[in-house]
Amino acid sequence: MVIKNNLIVVFDLDDTLYKEIDFLKSAYKEIADFLSTKTSKSSQLILSEMVSYYEGKKNVFKEIIIKNSIKNIDVSNLLKIYRNHIPNIILTNKNKELLDYFKKKALKVGLITDGRSVQQRSKIKVLGLLDFFDDVIISEEFGSEKPSINNYKFFIDKYGNSYKYIYIGDNTKKDFQTPNKLGWSTICLLDNGKNIHKQSFNYEKEKLPDFIVNNLTEVKDLLFKTNE
Repeated sequence: MVIKNNLIVVFDLDDTLYKEIDFLKSAYKEIADFLSTKTSKSSQLILSEMVSYYEGKKNVFKEIIIKNSIKNIDVSNLLKIYRNHIPNIILTNKNKELLDYFKKKALKVGLITDGRSVQQRSKIKVLGLLDFFDDVIISEEFGSEKPSINNYKFFIDKYGNSYKYIYIGDNTKKDFQTPNKLGWSTICLLDNGKNIHKQSFNYEKEKLPDFIVNNLTEVKDLLFKTNE
């Protein structure tokens, strides 16, 4: 399908290269450890309550403060911990091997992710992703978020139109409509049931990905098999 000299591949981060629910649980654990020092409850019990509120689609931080009658702590304090904690998340060996492969096969490899700078940078650092990417676009730093054309057009403005652009993501609501409009090939990683943002394919064709894969390993075969 493509060859090294003309391929630029751009990834999403959350729920594409790792599971965002792991970041959420890591943050909840940090918050539970903190709140356990303010109550007579164990960190594990508080964590269990938080997960229950999350699964019930409630305002987790507000509910946990009320439930435990915690004084002098508000939602903003817990949000700060959530966003600034050092996450306990990992890049799987298979995804690391895939990124190694892309780094050798593609001309350039990039990342587009929405979120706050400190939070996304922390994820990128802990996952050990910096060495894999030539360009990293984080919405808070960049000034716009997906599906803004600017976040994708950055790569075209930098590298030009004479390349084959591939975008790999998971969020069917916002990931694919803009790269489709720009003529990129788009690949969606199918939700395995753990995604934070659930997928729907009940959109007009212009917003849907060109290809759907069950895991990122399938991307390698999809892009390169015909050339090896």
